[in-house]
Amino acid sequence: MGVIEGLTHLGLGKLDDGRSLVPRVLPGEVVEVTQEGTLRIITPSGDRVAAPCRHFKSCGGCAMQHASDPFVAEWKTGIVRKALQAHGLEPNFRTTHTSPAKSRRRSKLSARRTKKGATVGFHARASNLLIPVPDCQLLTPRLGDAIPALEILTTLVASRKEEIALTVTDTTVGTDIHIQTEQKLTSEMRMNLAEFSREYGVSRLTWLDEPVVEMAPPFQQFGKARVVPPPAAFLQATLEGENALVTDVLEISERAKTVVDLFAGCGTFTLPLAETAEVHAIEGEEPMLAALDKGWRLAHGLKRVTTETRDLFRRPLEPDELARFDAAVIDPPRAGAEAQIATLAQSSVRTIAMVSCNPVTFARDAAQLVGAGYDLKWVRVVDQFRWSSHVEMVASFTRL
Repeated sequence: MGVIEGLTHLGLGKLDDGRSLVPRVLPGEVVEVTQEGTLRIITPSGDRVAAPCRHFKSCGGCAMQHASDPFVAEWKTGIVRKALQAHGLEPNFRTTHTSPAKSRRRSKLSARRTKKGATVGFHARASNLLIPVPDCQLLTPRLGDAIPALEILTTLVASRKEEIALTVTDTTVGTDIHIQTEQKLTSEMRMNLAEFSREYGVSRLTWLDEPVVEMAPPFQQFGKARVVPPPAAFLQATLEGENALVTDVLEISERAKTVVDLFAGCGTFTLPLAETAEVHAIEGEEPMLAALDKGWRLAHGLKRVTTETRDLFRRPLEPDELARFDAAVIDPPRAGAEAQIATLAQSSVRTIAMVSCNPVTFARDAAQLVGAGYDLKWVRVVDQFRWSSHVEMVASFTRL
């Protein structure tokens, strides 16, 4: 028997024996862990709630369904605050934005063919065991309703020896499916996949890097523009989370007439920004920029958007290249953007909107900007990955 002293950044409880980490517990709880590993809550926390999903105990897709929403919001804010405090930064925090249940519009599911059919779902925590999730509380209704069809798809394309990955995206014209498998695509499979797509309302189906079926372009709406992202291209996890990030980025850069969007992807920020400013979008993946550019050209009422394919890790924009922009938007991957932040810190850009999915690299990059004379005005945590340990944030920087 012991007391939970706190949580790690992954949501594991730290037992007061100084060495044990326990899942699905909360600070202050008195718990008992048997030799078999079974957990019993002796004294529950006031923040403990009944998990809304019946798969919670077995599925590894969620870590925090046993905690109240206010607790999770404060815990995630605390993770970011602690990372910033390690660099001597104490900014203001705006209210956390949490995406609602059943709003995840994109997910990577695992699938395996079985004797009786197929299993589609998520793995158990720290396990290869695949758990079916027919009543998942994360996925949008369209994606949740697609699980039986994905099981049928798995029987068509998977062998009994292999687990495949299905990246599924909710679009207004149907489900966009990307298949990752070691199987070879045969002509018979092509015919079966075409029939499957017609029957189950699939907008696009891609096998590894090869397009197989496109019944309708699976576009996403970015501001006034409709964009068809490449298969499996980056997309914000929820529409609500994306809207929260875009709203804050637009506020931060509202006075800018020229903006550079670094790590622009398919235009999540570029295209809404183009409603009031000229934007130069830079991204390392050319197909994503091509989708952005096409969306801009077909839209109405947007200012000029230019694109540049460039590896910002190896060749960041230099201070003289940044000089023509009033504001910069930067949304790097988890590794952060140390090289690009270094040149931004030396630049004359007045305003920076930084979006991040890693508190540690965000704090590192934020400290470099503050050290170079920028004021970190505020930070907002945006929780798109509800009930997980994943943390995202957006922050406003202004040169003093």
